[in-house]
Amino acid sequence: MLHDPLFYVVAASMLLVVVILMIGIGSFAKGGDFNRRNANRLMRYRIYAQAVAVMLILLFVAMRRYFGS
Repeated sequence: MLHDPLFYVVAASMLLVVVILMIGIGSFAKGGDFNRRNANRLMRYRIYAQAVAVMLILLFVAMRRYFGS
């Protein structure tokens, strides 16, 4: 599994989701002008990144199932 390049793409996409989520939570906790301007945008980006991550996970599972390990 660690030799599969798609595994690293999936891991990177999940890490991107976590980074966007942490930035959003941090800005929400701090409040202020940045949060007012970017809260909705950050959540939209998180939703898009999460959807891509889920699709990549499903692709990874399908590839492993149909093409072997």
